[in-house]
Amino acid sequence: MKRDLSPLSHDTPGALPSPAELRAQLPLSDSTALLIGAARQSVRDVLDRRDPRLMVVVGPCSIHDLHAGLDYARRLKALADEVADTLFVVMRVYFEKPRTRIGWKGLINDPRMDGSFRIAEGLALARRFLIDVAQLGLPAATETLDPVSPQYVGELISWAAIGARTTESQTHREMASGLGVPVGFKNGTDGKVDTAVNAIASSSHPHAFLGIDADGRAAVIRTPGNPYGHLVLRGGGGRPNYDAACVALAGQALEKGGLPPNIVIDCAHDNSNKNHTLQARVLDDVVRQRLAGNRSVAGVMIESFIEAGNQAIPAELSALRYGCSVTDPCVDWAETAAMLRAAREALRESVAALREGRDV
Repeated sequence: MKRDLSPLSHDTPGALPSPAELRAQLPLSDSTALLIGAARQSVRDVLDRRDPRLMVVVGPCSIHDLHAGLDYARRLKALADEVADTLFVVMRVYFEKPRTRIGWKGLINDPRMDGSFRIAEGLALARRFLIDVAQLGLPAATETLDPVSPQYVGELISWAAIGARTTESQTHREMASGLGVPVGFKNGTDGKVDTAVNAIASSSHPHAFLGIDADGRAAVIRTPGNPYGHLVLRGGGGRPNYDAACVALAGQALEKGGLPPNIVIDCAHDNSNKNHTLQARVLDDVVRQRLAGNRSVAGVMIESFIEAGNQAIPAELSALRYGCSVTDPCVDWAETAAMLRAAREALRESVAALREGRDV
């Protein structure tokens, strides 16, 4: 498995560059920054119902092979352009993985997948990959797990998620309040939405907390509050929560909390009984809800890669199957394309009618 490593990859494993140093080494061009800014605004427009398209956050459960990841990104860009009149596609680019017990924590934490934890190398690889994806004209989404990581890659992201295990964390609510992107908070692993509703409300307010500045120094971080927090339904407790009744109850919980009823449906995890082959069924149900007039469902998440399923990390990394997830199982590329094309075909007329102000 080839890797294009930056000079920082050869630093002492415990030494980290400052965010400013990494940004200087791997700068973001003005034109690419404009593309990312436009993508962020498109996500906001979807949540504000100014853009009637369905947002689709789709991609590998995690990025472990940069070459396969970029291969996937090129394919997705072509497909995103094909369905752009109806679907707003954002690539899932996850570098940090929360673990229930133990396991590989992602490219940033352990880029060589060998327990060496060369985080400086991982940060450089992650930033370079996000720049490559952005230069394709493809927006990127990620889960924000470590509160320091956004200082290194945050300006390259168009949508962020806070996971089911961290939605209750005050640290993550404070962090989300300062991210310059819409943030989806997942419901708890038990399936309840109250924790996520509280998190969305908390992150909408200003906060002050301990963090680091661009030069890597400890600093008091002051945030303005994030008005674009929203709920991600991912199922929980072994039960799905993507059906119309669960969506309606979730919307009521948001409105009771004084929040917009904006919901994204995660087609994986408990919503598919952790069976990647059922993700298409979840998407079909979401499409039917949209056709029935439910605008509270703003988007979906799909775990997808080049090959279907997943694989264990072998002792010899050369034995890894190309384009196959090493974390949660994914649908393959052919099914991904079929899912998005079918959703586009089903929703195209209703999206066009909403765009023109006609009844649907």
